Amino acid sequence: MQIDYKQAADIVRVCDNVHILTHQSPDGDTLGSAFALHFALSILGKRSLVLCPDEIPERYAFLYKNRVNNQENFEPDCVIAVDLADTGLMGNMRKIYEKKVSLCIDHHISNTMYADNTLVNPDASATCEVMYSLFSELGIKIDDNIARCLYTGIATDTGCFKYSNTTAEAHRICSELIQFDIDFASINREMFDIKSKQRFYLEQHIVDHMEYYFEGRCALLCITKDLCDKLKVDMEDLDGVASIPLQIEGTEVSVTFKEKESGVYKISMRSANSINVSHICQYLGGGGHVKAAGCIVKGTYEQARQQVLDAVGMVLGGQ
Repeated sequence: MQIDYKQAADIVRVCDNVHILTHQSPDGDTLGSAFALHFALSILGKRSLVLCPDEIPERYAFLYKNRVNNQENFEPDCVIAVDLADTGLMGNMRKIYEKKVSLCIDHHISNTMYADNTLVNPDASATCEVMYSLFSELGIKIDDNIARCLYTGIATDTGCFKYSNTTAEAHRICSELIQFDIDFASINREMFDIKSKQRFYLEQHIVDHMEYYFEGRCALLCITKDLCDKLKVDMEDLDGVASIPLQIEGTEVSVTFKEKESGVYKISMRSANSINVSHICQYLGGGGHVKAAGCIVKGTYEQARQQVLDAVGMVLGGQ
């Protein structure tokens, strides 16, 4: 059931022991939302535990290290999912939680409404923007910890405010958040400027092995497990890779294959202009935003690539 901010706030108020769920391959928005909620619940005198199906990259440690308390496990009376549009994104937590989510807080238009109650605002730039409004409804006074988390989520989901999903409200909220002691310049440098040596090696490989289709309108790259092992690349080094092909002149859709296991590929699609990659990914069983979406495709690489190109071709036309 879709609910409004007041109804969501009423649910939060009666929860005392909360498990907060983030999505697999965590990014700044899901983690910023989760830890912002953790700090907000602490202010309300409630206990919460942030759970992620994958290891949290070290680059996000500044959000919670030496700041988060009460992370011991406990039986929840409420489960809240943040920035988690579909149970398929729960990874190894799905069997435990897919039927237990009391409240989902999100901004994805593709949200499948799997939770008992869903607060979703597809016009928001990030789930952290939705969270900011919820905290206002709850009467929570934002502090440095919450501000740091919310800023990180909004900044990362808007590409440091350069993506088309950036809203005037996002700028207004962040103009307030940067007044707190959050060192936003360091956050921006950590999120957008610093790269490991392994990431540079990976980008060199991407440039050398990019595939082009539909007269160059679609650029495709594949990152295999063997490549990651060879270059000693970890999940953190893969963050933002999907946007690299869009830097090439004439590219309208970028498609990134990430081999999760043999015969299973995580597909990330990005759009430069008016192409709705969410529709393409929905056709393949996934979803997301108009300009950033994803799905899972199974089979050999050749089979998976053809399946994805067939779907992209329905939008871009024949090869």
